[in-house]
Amino acid sequence: MLGPLAERGVTAEPAVWDDPGVNWAGYDLVVLRSPWDYALRRDEFVTWAATVPALVNPADVVRWNTDKRYLGELSAAGAPVVPTSWVTPGESWQPPADHGEYVIKPAVSAGSQDTGRYDLADPEHRELAKAHVRRLSTAGRVTMVQPYLDAVDTAGETALLFLAGPDGLAFSHAIRKGPMLDGPDLGVQGLYKAEEIGPRTATPEQLAVAERVLAAVPGGRERLLYARVDLIPGPGGTPVLVELELTEPSLFIGYADGAPDRLAGAIVARLR
Repeated sequence: MLGPLAERGVTAEPAVWDDPGVNWAGYDLVVLRSPWDYALRRDEFVTWAATVPALVNPADVVRWNTDKRYLGELSAAGAPVVPTSWVTPGESWQPPADHGEYVIKPAVSAGSQDTGRYDLADPEHRELAKAHVRRLSTAGRVTMVQPYLDAVDTAGETALLFLAGPDGLAFSHAIRKGPMLDGPDLGVQGLYKAEEIGPRTATPEQLAVAERVLAAVPGGRERLLYARVDLIPGPGGTPVLVELELTEPSLFIGYADGAPDRLAGAIVARLR
């Protein structure tokens, strides 16, 4: 991104969000890109975000989007969301009795850390699932439990990328992510699990779902510099939302012609 910005007369430099030596007020614009280490320090991170005068996406969006309980709000607003239940710290939990496959992860997480897939027909997996929830609860973390939608094994996950344009947030490009969860949580080395990525053509149905999701963002979508809407096929193939990434997403700008220029143009427009 430094090249396209330089071509437009913009000087850009990387900075780490928790570096005490950075004068954030000295920048005309601060663009959040990859603060993947915030998950275990979310309170510190959102407090920092609130101190940055020219942050995009805005600090209140960061606070809302870094706790995946926003999925419940989007569902209540009519967006199709993967069914999700929540387990708060100290609350008892038993695996569902239907013996399907389920995904367990913390409500505050990034990069598929602390995330596992469990076949509840397997007694060992049932015990591992309970242990996973207990581990998160003991750490004071809210747990989310979702059915595993096996269409992702063949179709993968579709990420739709939106960038700010002359007429507001607009669709830019889409990519396919291959299935990532193959079993119980065994820990992730590094900040995120490796992904299998490729370009994809978004369908009208996927775009329509993404528009419904973005229409429900608190404060309005027009404030966003970027958004990533992650969808997988639900029952019957209808796209459902897995996550809405407004804080630290990979934007995969290398997978679409013109995407780096579109993002640079969006940044320049915000500077004006």
